This record gives sequence, structure tokens and C-alpha cells, in this order.
Amino acid sequence: MNKFLLYLVMLPSFLWRSLGADTVQLKAILGLKLTLDDRKPLAIGRQQTRKRKMKYGSLISSLVFLCMGAIYMLPLSIIEDRIFSLTFYFSMLLAIITFMLITDFSSVLFDSRDKYILFPRPVSDRTIVLSRMLHIFIYLVRVVIPLALPGWVLLGFTDGWKSACLFLLPLLLLVFLVLFLVNGFYLLVLRLAKPEKFKDVINYFQVFTSVIFFASVYLLPRLFDRHNPHDFNILSYPWIRFAPTYWLATCWSWIGFSVALKGTAVCSALAVVVPLACMYLLVRFLAPQFSRRIAGIDTVDSGGYNPLVNGVRRKAPGRFYQKLAYAFNASDDARAGFMIAWLQTSRSRTFRMRVYPSFAFIPIYFFYILTQNHQSLTDVFHQLPDRPVHLFLLYFSSFVMISASAYLAMSEQYKAAWVYYAAPVAVPGKIMIGAFKALWVKFFLPFFLALAVFVVYVWGPSAIWDVILALVNATVFVGAMARINLKHLPFSIIEQTKQGAGRVLKSMLSMAFISILGFGHYMCVHLLWLKLLFLLLSCILLWLVWTSYAETTWEHMIKGEEQ
Repeated sequence: MNKFLLYLVMLPSFLWRSLGADTVQLKAILGLKLTLDDRKPLAIGRQQTRKRKMKYGSLISSLVFLCMGAIYMLPLSIIEDRIFSLTFYFSMLLAIITFMLITDFSSVLFDSRDKYILFPRPVSDRTIVLSRMLHIFIYLVRVVIPLALPGWVLLGFTDGWKSACLFLLPLLLLVFLVLFLVNGFYLLVLRLAKPEKFKDVINYFQVFTSVIFFASVYLLPRLFDRHNPHDFNILSYPWIRFAPTYWLATCWSWIGFSVALKGTAVCSALAVVVPLACMYLLVRFLAPQFSRRIAGIDTVDSGGYNPLVNGVRRKAPGRFYQKLAYAFNASDDARAGFMIAWLQTSRSRTFRMRVYPSFAFIPIYFFYILTQNHQSLTDVFHQLPDRPVHLFLLYFSSFVMISASAYLAMSEQYKAAWVYYAAPVAVPGKIMIGAFKALWVKFFLPFFLALAVFVVYVWGPSAIWDVILALVNATVFVGAMARINLKHLPFSIIEQTKQGAGRVLKSMLSMAFISILGFGHYMCVHLLWLKLLFLLLSCILLWLVWTSYAETTWEHMIKGEEQ
């Protein structure tokens, strides 16, 4: 497959030569990159994946993209105006492919191996940049085809074979626009941010992308609901003629589809000229400064804190997290675990990427649940005080803590965990409970308090007892989850892609546990005395779980090296 794609990419060799690239070097670099892609395992871990598993993983990815494409083709089946529906469709494809490319392939576009292998050799900047762009283009072909396949089939089924044959040209031009937008985004970030901060900017953009994708999956079908029709008249949006995706949609005027807005011929010509011009400008003029800025990405900023001033080591003042460590922990081991977890969760890009989106997922899902009856937002908001749905929001917030604790033990630098076993630690549970408290204070408590302010504002002061009881019950739940599943020291194991049947069963039982707590709270929502009794029992249970987790011994630990 890769050989065939490489052959297709190298067919317009005259074009690559006109852009200033060496075609012989370009083919050799692309061939090597594609070979390395084939050898890259899908699963993260120590065990090597077999070819059978790699093929299965590719199939799963294709099915995921097909499902995504089925969601994004909704405008094609809902909006009657074909040009307008295609504008919606291409806009969503442009957004999701751009986001995926920025989040998934920043490591490809800024591969540091090029800096050490290719830069010292007589390879031009344009050849290197073009090899990266074509590498990503091949990846896009693998992604775009299953993503666009549902819409392609729908157009062929409803509009005929002419529409199906024409679909390939705008899709290819759309990919050119994506490449230009992604590279333009990177150049803008490199110009505005320091090279050493580049990866942080990309990481936060990844978090934003995850939230947008999650919101689109849940809220987009509601926008195109047949039972909740909207006015999709293209004449109501005259500004849409300036959108490149509208230009791509006007290509269907070539096969007889009517266009309500004027200037169809100009827009359809721009659909072809602009993407090709963007590619030319990108490779011809932006490649030299692009490569120069890439060279500074892996540099380390040495302008930070210098502990030696005039030959004397200065003692750092008590910082906020250190004060919290002493306030929430009685033993030195627990304080050490607290500070390690606090610092590492701020420094680990992988941890931020996995955990931060969950803060937005919960409000989005709560909004999705509320809008299932197809009422207006105003009616839903006015009915909230009469419905005890705030309990669902408060208890569902515990999954932020679950998400954070699930990745607490995982790290790419897991070999540094030898320090735990070298230090005289008698009870490792002290370190783990300290790390757990750091997650609770840093992530769960601020998020829960923000939700609590919303709950008290909507449901009134009487909901304060519900907030307190939900806080204790949610902490009991996440504490019990940690006691059952989290038996690793902080950041001491590699990421595990497999879960045994026992762990899956424990997770199912934990879901039943939080459901029981929430149902019990719901039964006493209007009885204050029963609510206070429930709160007392929950506090006792929390103390038991907390103490049991803190007393975890070495005999009960599961070392990461044994996984």
C-alpha cells in the first residue's frame, strides 16, 4: 500500500522540481518515513505487537473514521439545497481534519530526527519541508478516504454517478487547504511563542480540539434534527460566498446543480486556483524560515531559576503547593507524594492531554442530557429548579478525579521510579495517599466548587447540603476506586493498553457503587434529617477507605516491572 501511495505521490515529479526540491532525495526520504511508519507498534508498552494486531488496529481506526464520517454527512441528508449542504459538509471536514492533523502529527512535522540526520547533509530546506508535507498528505489520504466515504456514497446514491465522480476533486483541494492551514498555524505559533514553549501551545490546542470533537459528536446531531427544523436558506447568509468551502461546493454547478448566490463561475474557479496557489506559496516562500524556526524547538531554556547566586545556594521560599502539602498531610512520606504528584501533573504534557478535556466533557454531557426532550434552552433553564438533576451533575463530576487518578501512575520516564525503592519507605501507602490528595486538591475540589456555585445559584441555598453530601460521597467513591485499582506508586509504570477481566469487573462494580450512592441521595433529597444521617455515615466510610488506602504495604503493591 505504501509503495503504491509513494508511486502516486512521485508521479508529478516535475512539479516538485519546479518547487525547488530534489526528487531523488525526496523519494528516498519519503520511502524511509513510510517504512518506519509500518514498523511503529500501535500499542504502547513493552510487548511488541504482532502484525495481526497491527492490521486489526488499522481496521478499528478505519471503522472509527467511518462512524465519524456518518455523523458529519448529516447536512447532506437534511438540507435540501445541495450547494448549501455541501458547504456545511466541507466546513466540518475541513475543521476536523485540520484539528486531527495539528494534534496527531505535530511530532511528524517537527520530527527532531530530521534535525540530526538530514540538516547536516546536503539536503535543501524545500526538500525537507516538502517531504514532511507529502508524508502528512499520505497520512491524510488514509484518514480522509474512510472519513469522506459515507458522504461520497450518499452523494452517489442520491445525486447520481456524476456527483460521485466529481467528489474526488474538491476533496483533494480540501486536503491542500488543510495542509496550508496547518503549516500556517505552526508558523504563526513559532513566530509568537518561544521555541521551547511550542509544545505547550500545541498541547493546549490538543485539549481544545478534544473538547470541540466531543461537543460536535453529542450536539451536532441535535442541530440537524428532523423534529427540530431550522431555516437553512443560503440567501440568508450572503457572506458565505467568501468561504473557501463554499467555493468547493460551487463545483457542483458544473454538473447542473443550481446556485442561488451570484458569482458561481468565479467561486468555482477560486476553488481550484486558491488551494494550488496556497501550496505553491507554502513550499516556495515559507519553507526557508519554517526550517530555521524548527531548529530551535528542541533547545532547552537555561534562563530559569539558578540556585547558585554569588556562590551561595539560595533557599527557595515556601511555595503554595508546599504549604498545601503540610496542611493536608501529617507524615513526610505523604507530603513527598503530594508534592511529586503536584509538580509532575503540571509538567507532564501527556497527563494534561488526558485529563484536562474531562473538565469540559462533563458540562457538555450534562447539557446533552437536558436537551433530549427537544425543548428550547430557555424552557430547560426555567424548569431546572423543579428537577433534582443537579445531583447527576454533582456526582458525575467525580469522573474528573477518576480520569486523573487513572493516569497518576503512568509515565514515559517510569524508570526514574527506582528512587521509591531506594528510599527508606516503610509504608508506600503514605506516598500514594499523598499523591491522591494532591489530585483531589488540585483538580477535583476547584472543579466541584465551580459546579457547586452553579447549583446553589439555580436551585437555591437549600442545595448547599446536597453539595456537601455529594462532595463526601464522590470522594468516598474515588477513594474506593483508588483503593481497589490504584496500587502503583506515582508515575512509576508505563502506559497499559490492556485490561484484564478482573479489572473490568471491578470498574463495573464501581459504577454500581456510585449509582447506589447517588440513588440514596436522591431518595432523601427532600428530607434534611435523613440527609444529615447519610452524611454522617458517608464520613465514617470515607475515613475507613482513606485509612485503608494509606496503610497499603509493599506486599500488596503491584510493581510496574511485573506487568
